[in-house]
Amino acid sequence: MSEITFYGADWCGDCRRSKRLLVENSVEFTYVDSEKDLTAAEKIVAISGRQNIPLLVFSDGTFLSEPSDAALKAKLESLAIL
Repeated sequence: MSEITFYGADWCGDCRRSKRLLVENSVEFTYVDSEKDLTAAEKIVAISGRQNIPLLVFSDGTFLSEPSDAALKAKLESLAIL
């Protein structure tokens, strides 16, 4: 099981950017396509209180919604993933 669950959609530019950062740094994650998973939208709102994507949920119980590359890198470093 990966330490990150990534909620996103293929049409979302911010999702593609965050996904690229994870892939380029060989960070494992579970991707949930919010367009294909009918329960994803409800999960996103339950976790963050908003519908915004990308939403990245970490094993420590925290999450980032629409993170900048700098914020995502800092979080990965704090978890010793990067």
